[in-house]
Amino acid sequence: MVRAETHKNYTKQQLEDLNKDSLIDLYLSQQNQMKELDKKMQLILEQMVTSNRARFGRSSEKLPAEGQIRFAEVDGTIVFFNEAEAVNDAEGPEDPDETAGSGDGKKKNKPPVKTKGQKEQALSKLPTRRVDHDIPADELEKLFGRDGWKRLPDEVYRRLEFIPAKVEVEEHHVAVYAAKDESHMEKAKHPAYLFRNSLVTPSLLAAIINGKYVNAVPLYRLEKEFERYGIPVTRQNMANWVIQGSERYLSIFYDYLHQKLYGFHVIQADETRVEVTKDGRNAGAMSWMWVYRTGSMYEDRAVVLYDYQKDRKTDHPLEFLKGFSGICETDGYQVYHKMEGMKENLKIAGCWAHARRKFYDAEQTVPKKIRSTCTAHLALRQIQAIYREEKHLKGLPPEERLELRKRCVKPLVDAYFAWVKQESVGTLEGGILWKAFQYSMNQEKYLRVFLEDGEVPMDNNASEASIKNFVIGRKNWMMIDTISGAQASAIAYSITETAKANNLRPYEYIKYLLTEIPEHMNDTDPTFSF
Repeated sequence: MVRAETHKNYTKQQLEDLNKDSLIDLYLSQQNQMKELDKKMQLILEQMVTSNRARFGRSSEKLPAEGQIRFAEVDGTIVFFNEAEAVNDAEGPEDPDETAGSGDGKKKNKPPVKTKGQKEQALSKLPTRRVDHDIPADELEKLFGRDGWKRLPDEVYRRLEFIPAKVEVEEHHVAVYAAKDESHMEKAKHPAYLFRNSLVTPSLLAAIINGKYVNAVPLYRLEKEFERYGIPVTRQNMANWVIQGSERYLSIFYDYLHQKLYGFHVIQADETRVEVTKDGRNAGAMSWMWVYRTGSMYEDRAVVLYDYQKDRKTDHPLEFLKGFSGICETDGYQVYHKMEGMKENLKIAGCWAHARRKFYDAEQTVPKKIRSTCTAHLALRQIQAIYREEKHLKGLPPEERLELRKRCVKPLVDAYFAWVKQESVGTLEGGILWKAFQYSMNQEKYLRVFLEDGEVPMDNNASEASIKNFVIGRKNWMMIDTISGAQASAIAYSITETAKANNLRPYEYIKYLLTEIPEHMNDTDPTFSF
């Protein structure tokens, strides 16, 4: 048997000297090598496209509305059909191009929809300072003659006046009294201070935390801003205040929220990398910031908690959720699935956004001209159809939502997984499309959980949104210096993200907590002011 060698070139005479069987073996061997080479080239091209898209491409996964599909399984056969009146999916895909009446075929953007009275409602919540503009009496007399005028209703207009930050020194004078025989002494009541012999106040520390953890402003920029106001506050001061304030005061509220989290039936979890420079390991070692939040179906009393850990092991979510029983929705990370087998009364739900994202990545490797007909695009359309049906159930009570999911959504999910298993056969192994199919098939058990409980969202987007502000901040400050700083950051992000999730102003909320908590440090009931 002749074995083809990639480095050997045969002459005409050598090929003529080979018998028929040897030539067949040579051809088949080279044919197999060409198949392997073609497979490797396809994988390399996919990797190049994916790499370039990650660097320069759009991150949106939205699909246009035209051509959306419905599908169902009838007697074992998957049937697809278009729905011309289909609306956008739950992620709000882009509207189709509006070209009618443009004359030139160019896209015409729809004007934004304005809510009547929205501006008036917003202005009514702000303090108002009246400014009067009048005409002096002598000038009126010149214009209209003596007593020749009457006053009409004022013309009223509103403008927003911006008042820059104002800084002033609070000088507290506490009256001190003593008995004439000096048997005892009494001081007047005064607010508790945050730290002894420190200039920091609840309002100042709240401004620092709001600046860094809400607006993603690094401490060195805050230091420069304070310098412009003539305030001698260094970044070292600010870092120490944040760490001490978080450890001493905000941690009390953090622990209270942690216990409150256990009272919910559905939570969501995610995690992201963070670098801590002084954690006892080599430079560049990655730590992790985990986030746990109440399910997005619960619109009242939302809780968002961050937890810093040095690694990504199962022990950490297992410890953090030791008092939780219910459903935890996550991405496909195996740590969560492993935790389900180790903890009683815990079920893991999967994320459809991640399943969709895999096919979106696969679709982007296909040339644009044929993208709308590729397999990945058809998968995206099917997932979009599931999202569209789920969107119709928004705002319903859990029991009614579950009943309608079984009736309207489950057939689409069944048909989707039947199609995935059928279509995945023969897909290039190791390719992006193959990985997308594998993800859906491997995660099927978890992706179906939302069909069993009306309180479980279809995806884990809420926890990803909660961790987004941390990721944005990380781009500005790059890394955290110490473990205590990382733990303080976890607490600060928890408080600010919880405030935002409940439509509160983070600055005002933090200021309130830092004012109230020091007054109750000796209380045994942690719910003293919540």
